[in-house]
Amino acid sequence: MRESNWQKSSYSGATNECVEVRTASDTVELRESDEGHLVLRTTPTTFAALLHALKAGEFDRHI
Repeated sequence: MRESNWQKSSYSGATNECVEVRTASDTVELRESDEGHLVLRTTPTTFAALLHALKAGEFDRHI
């Protein structure tokens, strides 16, 4: 994977309060747009598992 541009969540609208994601080397990077200096790096496999769990509602009870 090569480095890509940051992509904002489609739910963020025009605000600057959202999660952004991009690929970089062999990782997926996530950051909160208003805290751009803090970046979480993970593998594509782990990121895919997180997305699957979120879509399945596995974390809904923690809200």
